[in-house]
Amino acid sequence: MRPTVNMPAAKTRELPRELILENFLPYRLAILSHSVSHSIATVYAERFGLTIPEWRVIVILGRYPGLSAVEVAERTLMDKVAVSRAVTRLLKSGRVHREFADADRRRSILTLSAAGLELLDEIAPLALGIEDTLVEGLSPAEIDALNSIIDRLLEKAQHIGAPLG
Repeated sequence: MRPTVNMPAAKTRELPRELILENFLPYRLAILSHSVSHSIATVYAERFGLTIPEWRVIVILGRYPGLSAVEVAERTLMDKVAVSRAVTRLLKSGRVHREFADADRRRSILTLSAAGLELLDEIAPLALGIEDTLVEGLSPAEIDALNSIIDRLLEKAQHIGAPLG
């Protein structure tokens, strides 16, 4: 008869919950954002010949005229290179004007031209219509709750990866 050897039980890694990609909130938010942006991009490309960065630049300059490209990037959280390319195309198409600041000739001041303002007048109702379609069927209380949750998630997201202590 062989002696019984007590072997330690194999250690299994127990996770408090399983990571399922399609249920993972950051992934779901990215998919939602991509889906909405893609839909908008298709409409704006077909109707106005605009890219996503271009229409965002137009909308932000419509609200905050006189920003530099760097300030546009900061306000929209877009990549500086994408903003620079968008501004270059918008300058070439005559939708944006650029001047240089008197105090610092390196700082450009961007404003919408008459054509840019006219385009903004067409884009705004279209964008708001897309938003209306997205929230259709939600009650005002649900829309308020959604906006509150998004604000809280954005606030928290700004602190992810920040140094602790």
